[in-house]
Amino acid sequence: MQRRAVTAVLAAAALLLTAGCSSDDGAPPEKDAAASSPSAAAPSSPSGKAERTPPAKGSVTVVRTVATGLDSPWGLAPVGDGDLLVSSRDEGTITRIDGTTGRKTELGEVPGVAAEGEGGLLGIALSPDFASDHMIYAYVTSASDNRIVRMLYNERKPAGEQLGAPDTVFRGIPKGVIHNGGRIAFGPDRMLYAGTGESGDTGLSQDRESLGGKILRMTPDGDPAPGNPFPDSPVYSYGHRNVQGLAWDREQRLFASEFGQNTWDELNAVAPGDNYGWPEAEGHADEGGFHNPIAQWSTDEASPSGIAYAGGSVWMAGLRGERLWRIPLKGTEASADPQAFLEGEYGRLRTVVAAGGDRLWLVTSNTDGRGAPEKDDDRVLELRVR
Repeated sequence: MQRRAVTAVLAAAALLLTAGCSSDDGAPPEKDAAASSPSAAAPSSPSGKAERTPPAKGSVTVVRTVATGLDSPWGLAPVGDGDLLVSSRDEGTITRIDGTTGRKTELGEVPGVAAEGEGGLLGIALSPDFASDHMIYAYVTSASDNRIVRMLYNERKPAGEQLGAPDTVFRGIPKGVIHNGGRIAFGPDRMLYAGTGESGDTGLSQDRESLGGKILRMTPDGDPAPGNPFPDSPVYSYGHRNVQGLAWDREQRLFASEFGQNTWDELNAVAPGDNYGWPEAEGHADEGGFHNPIAQWSTDEASPSGIAYAGGSVWMAGLRGERLWRIPLKGTEASADPQAFLEGEYGRLRTVVAAGGDRLWLVTSNTDGRGAPEKDDDRVLELRVR
């Protein structure tokens, strides 16, 4: 069913005009093209095995609606038994969804969340040792900054009381009404990665002493991770505008999605220590020594948030673009033109997470103040992809 067109909220529009840039969820025009830089050239497979190139064209089938009636969902974390945890940006709560019935159980509210503009309770991730330590990590906008906290999850307690007190493991990420980043994920190396935004202050992105406009890599306790490119720093890459998607392929290579301003949104292959150009460059740049994107889109076609890897492709959720993009890969380059699916069918798309094999979880984002919610919004969908 084709959705009705999204109507802009006047206050949000005014904010964007005064900010002079696109928000985490909107921006103006462009088309699509593939680009890469020498530093993004496809490396040999770490496994030593030849990599299969996926078909140029893929497909998406919506298998079922897993859950409905969610309020401003942002982060999604599969628990491992088919159930899902989802965070609410504006309510500051984490809810468990039964993967079979769709029944929702609120774990509790995360204290100290200051939900304003694009900030609030954003990405969530499970500890690499979740089966034994039961720790949930969350990227949170507080009254003073963006920070990462962890909480003990005790499902034996009554609903609404299952989250322990938050322990702050990392603080000091710049906050703003816009560009708070917010995606967190544990990598194959068991280190914690975070995508941050420059909070509307473009100068932060090129400042390696600032945590804004970066991809950060840290230990589960919040210390700079061993092997980071800059001594005693959590900064893994810089020159980003607003990173909200992180995913790894089978060869443990990191990819990230990034909001552009008025011209180009990006999908990047992330190399430690590389500079991705913002604000000197938006999209592909022929000079400056910046790491060029794998692919770029007009901001009205994408405005990307979450990404996932499945079947040899990166799958990218579009907010303003209201579509799911498939980017087939050969190493760290696009092997064919990106392909769009579900255009306008479910409205704004916030988060996409690999569900194993040829399946993905997809989260809509129509109740975030910028969408046109329908009766069952927001929802989680299960997709079959190739």
